[in-house]
Amino acid sequence: MSDGLPMPRRLLAIGAVSCGSALIMIDGSVANVALPTIARDLHVDSASIVSIVTIYQLILVMLLLPFAALGERLGLKRMYQIGQMVFTVATILCFFAKSLPFLLIVRAAQAIGAAAALSVSSALIRSVYPKAQLGRGLAVNTVVVTSANALAPTLGGLVLAVAPWPWVFASAVPFAIGSLLLGRALPRAEPRETPFDVLGAVMCAAMFGLVIGGAETGIHGDSPVVSGAIVAVGVAIGVFFVRRERKEANPILPIDLLARPVLALSVLSSYTAFVASMMLLISFPFRMQQEFHMTPAEVGAVLAPWPLTNIFVAPMAGYLSDRVPAGVLGGIGMTIAVTALCLLAFLPPDATYIDIVWRMMLCGAGFGLFLPPNARLIVGSAPSHRAAAAGSLVSTVRQVGQTTGATLVAMLLAFGVGAGRMPPLVAAGLGVIAGLCSVARLRPSIRNPKPLETADVEAHQP
Repeated sequence: MSDGLPMPRRLLAIGAVSCGSALIMIDGSVANVALPTIARDLHVDSASIVSIVTIYQLILVMLLLPFAALGERLGLKRMYQIGQMVFTVATILCFFAKSLPFLLIVRAAQAIGAAAALSVSSALIRSVYPKAQLGRGLAVNTVVVTSANALAPTLGGLVLAVAPWPWVFASAVPFAIGSLLLGRALPRAEPRETPFDVLGAVMCAAMFGLVIGGAETGIHGDSPVVSGAIVAVGVAIGVFFVRRERKEANPILPIDLLARPVLALSVLSSYTAFVASMMLLISFPFRMQQEFHMTPAEVGAVLAPWPLTNIFVAPMAGYLSDRVPAGVLGGIGMTIAVTALCLLAFLPPDATYIDIVWRMMLCGAGFGLFLPPNARLIVGSAPSHRAAAAGSLVSTVRQVGQTTGATLVAMLLAFGVGAGRMPPLVAAGLGVIAGLCSVARLRPSIRNPKPLETADVEAHQP
């Protein structure tokens, strides 16, 4: 297999993956700004309408790993484009939604399409770029994801100002069309004649769905007994599922990859970092409005420096990750992020806009320096035939980490400490764990495992 795609085909392929990443991120958060309008038009209460966001996120987490296994069997390009087409068709159906149940079905279909595309996107990036440039390729994707997340609320507000709410969902369709048109340049990986583990896929989806769904119902005030029972069933299925996966040659839950210390540490550090970042991003608006009496527009202005800084730092981190060990970059990045989180926790009572902004920029720089090298290590250190599994692991960890962070903030808010210093302090503690895991990868026994552990893994991965 050749080392990446030749130019200019590589640029077209990068455009296809970038458009696909943008549409998934935009569609995941663009609906937030339209929730009050949708609730009014469909005549439902505010608590119920939030389900159109949570169902999208939940299905995404449930299906990423099973779809990665299916993508390895069907072919990465085919799986990616099937996901784009499903998403586009589901979005068109939004215009026919006259009730909440139908809209929930449509959102579930959108999430299925997004999961199919996202599950193989990192593996496609690995096949597009030469090995020596994988870090910068993943960094470009990180910039696209960060920019799309930052753009989504503004885009949703602009669309809502001139058109009915279904057009908010349709705002991501041009990215889907662009990805499909440019997708001809994507490398065509041959399907592999391996059986698809249907029972394993169902158990994987059930494990994530029951554990996360049960925790969410408990946080939102439903019966703690029922919520606990749902989580317990999910954990029981998970225990049986993990034991079963250990016997599989190509498990849906990539236990074979997690058995390698360098990948296990990378996944753990990634999870704690995403939990930490989400805790701050969700809790900070509450604090700014309650403690510093800011308007929603002012809150948006003080949050914006985070993704804007990330846009500049992530490409540099990706470039460096092709040359500098991920443990070094991750350790430096988390040191910066933890320092910034502590500074945000202890903001002075008379903090000015500038006082908050430079701290947010520092935080964005820390996470921007940490995440691309970490993703590069996970994706680049996996065997070539397990690239899709490694890529979906990165995406699943991100989604589960962000969901965990949101759940922790909801718990802290319920206890009355979620709008103060507690969330950034907890996030700083998680950042310390992420940094320690990152630095631990520098140990020679972890960074350079035995040959038998890395049968066909690319050599000299940083």
